[in-house]
Amino acid sequence: MAIDYGDVRIGLALSDPLQIISQPYKVIPNNEQTIKTIISIIKTDNVEKIILGLPQNLDGEDTKKTIEVRNFAELLKTEIDIPLIFWDERYTSVEANEKLKQMGYNIAESRKVIDKVAASIILKNYMDDQK
Repeated sequence: MAIDYGDVRIGLALSDPLQIISQPYKVIPNNEQTIKTIISIIKTDNVEKIILGLPQNLDGEDTKKTIEVRNFAELLKTEIDIPLIFWDERYTSVEANEKLKQMGYNIAESRKVIDKVAASIILKNYMDDQK
């Protein structure tokens, strides 16, 4: 599973059992139920690993958002017993916007799905790198 962390929404993506295809899964609200929701998905969908998008500056330096994501990861790690791997997410939102534009989504429609599409790109990039 890949996670694209946001202040308001969190995008999730899952791969097929053979880890060949990355698919946008869902967008969940970032609230007090977020970790419980993720744990439920881990159990239901037999998730073996979490790939968490890590936002950094173009030069690779941490930002305020990077620290938020690292803090979220620490909270999540206390509740799960599967590996959690950080993955560079630079340009994934730009790529997701471009893909949605090519598919004919308007701005309002894009806002509803952009997070899970970005998560899918993070997961695809990770899986491609593992080949």
